[in-house]
Amino acid sequence: MMRFDILSIFPEMFTFLTNYGVVGQAVKERKIEINVVSIRNFGEGPHLTTDDRPYGGGNGMVMKPEPIYHALNSIPKVSEKRKVILLTPQGQIFNQSTARDLCEQGQLILVCGRYEGVDERVRSKYVDMEISIGDYILTGGELPAMIIVEVVSRFIPGVLGCAGSTLEESFEDSLLEYPQYTRPRVFQGDRVPSVLLSGDHEKIRLWRRTQSLKRTLERRPDLLEKASLTEVDKSMLEELKQNEVPDCSPRADQRTGKKA
Repeated sequence: MMRFDILSIFPEMFTFLTNYGVVGQAVKERKIEINVVSIRNFGEGPHLTTDDRPYGGGNGMVMKPEPIYHALNSIPKVSEKRKVILLTPQGQIFNQSTARDLCEQGQLILVCGRYEGVDERVRSKYVDMEISIGDYILTGGELPAMIIVEVVSRFIPGVLGCAGSTLEESFEDSLLEYPQYTRPRVFQGDRVPSVLLSGDHEKIRLWRRTQSLKRTLERRPDLLEKASLTEVDKSMLEELKQNEVPDCSPRADQRTGKKA
């Protein structure tokens, strides 16, 4: 069972994460364990202070090293494979590949920074890895921590109902996912693409792959540089770039008079 230890001055923010959705169910089924530690409990003085003014001047406050240090020391080591991760805008960008690697760990300790950040001595001495969820600024590391817990948890066997679910999701193969449809067959005049109703699994597979390539080319062409593409994929891409691949959207079916 994988364990997540989360250090935060606002532990109550994680109530939703541990009680609802995929992660909440995984906790109930003991697929994962989540332990939220209040850094405030290790604060100093009568007000349990966890931050102070930065040396050298400047705006904002900096999280003190002592409370984080003592909070880290309060966490039992439950696995030889464990990482202490600081959530910071200066960290490496979190993605599906990073999540898959982190899933190999038995214990992840997520330190949620606040204010202007944490004392540099914490980062340099007690942190194994720094992660950012994007090139923008949040008021704290709590939301990034929740995102990391959910994304990593999805790779843990038994957390998702279907073992193959993660393999067909966007970014899993460095490609965006193909369009999805369900009942009814016709919604406000738009029909489900006829190929999906054909029962021909090979045609459906090829259609989905083509649509995945098409969507990635249109929306995130940067992803194609690191995608694992077969020769067939490359051929499809060339056709897409030349606009030679037919439009398989519902509206295309209507224009050609095909019926689902």
